[in-house]
Amino acid sequence: MKVQIVDPAAYTPAYDHALCEALAKAGAEVELATGPFGYGSVPAPVGYRREELFYMGLPGDPGSKKLRLARAAKHLPDMLKWRKSTQQFDVVHMQWAPFQVLDGHLLPRGRPLVMTAHDVLPREPRPGQVRAQSRVWRGADAIVVHSEHGRDRLVAEAGVDPARIVVIPHGPFEHLVNQPDRMPLPAELAGGSGPVVLMFGLIRPYKGLEVLLKAWESVSGARLWIVGRPRMEIEALRASAPESVSFLPRYVDDREIPAIFEAADLCALPYTEIDQSGVLATALAFGKPLLLSDAGGFPEVEAAGAAECVPAGDAAALAEGLNRLLTSPQRLNELAGRATDLATGGWSWQRVAEKHLELYAALTDSQRVHSAGKRGS
Repeated sequence: MKVQIVDPAAYTPAYDHALCEALAKAGAEVELATGPFGYGSVPAPVGYRREELFYMGLPGDPGSKKLRLARAAKHLPDMLKWRKSTQQFDVVHMQWAPFQVLDGHLLPRGRPLVMTAHDVLPREPRPGQVRAQSRVWRGADAIVVHSEHGRDRLVAEAGVDPARIVVIPHGPFEHLVNQPDRMPLPAELAGGSGPVVLMFGLIRPYKGLEVLLKAWESVSGARLWIVGRPRMEIEALRASAPESVSFLPRYVDDREIPAIFEAADLCALPYTEIDQSGVLATALAFGKPLLLSDAGGFPEVEAAGAAECVPAGDAAALAEGLNRLLTSPQRLNELAGRATDLATGGWSWQRVAEKHLELYAALTDSQRVHSAGKRGS
């Protein structure tokens, strides 16, 4: 089976790589159609082709307004050219639609189209963006979502037919663990004593950083690492944080990730809203204990035994959970073991790839039956 995975703006290169590699290992012929990733290197393809078909040669720093405007100008011609390329594949699977207002009218036809709802609906929408995203979902033959919570939101908030939704877990980022050229722990995090609690990933308003820092006022004898590129103002929070809190507020190279996660004793994700999380997938790959909020699909991880949850936005409950786990090595070991079990079992990329290929096969079979029926009518 020939499959094209599509992420025009390279929003999730780690996920794209892991899915493409897993599909290739399962026997598919896979191409990743994407664009440049301006923040750093991306994983080298393993068993699949990587073709940069979008936004080539554009000026501007990653994330800058200049680059966003340049992408907007180039989006339509790049999408039209890409749409012609899809004819050689059995299935096209889009991970992101960067300009939903346009993309709802530019989706390819003539072969099964799958989309992954990494975000069910935009969290900080521009005018008309929610309606446009719903139109994009309606243009897909099937939508993959990473949790039952996400499935329910697609039905209730985007009006998607539940028969077109398939829940497939977000696999662990194993390639981050098995890197040959690891880098040492960043100097900003070195030093200090006591167990380490890690909050990792892009710092956005819904990630619950304020809640975590408030909870940290009631935690002693431990260190808190806030690691990731800010997408919100954090200077006031940094200035008021105690000495036990270390910030690494920048893009983190993949080669730095192993040293950071291996030094952590507990990963905290106090999000106020979420479906599922690439940070969680990274923590699972490293077999790390997880303390999560009860937002979105996180309770499904707790139900699998691989995490504990506290009420979202509740700093007192988060502080209690942190103190309880940090003083219970046995419970931390139990959660670590369950995280590894989940990462190598039901949420493994082998299983994720199998479920995707089952979906692709069902769609191509349905298309053949439909085409045969039209010819015979």
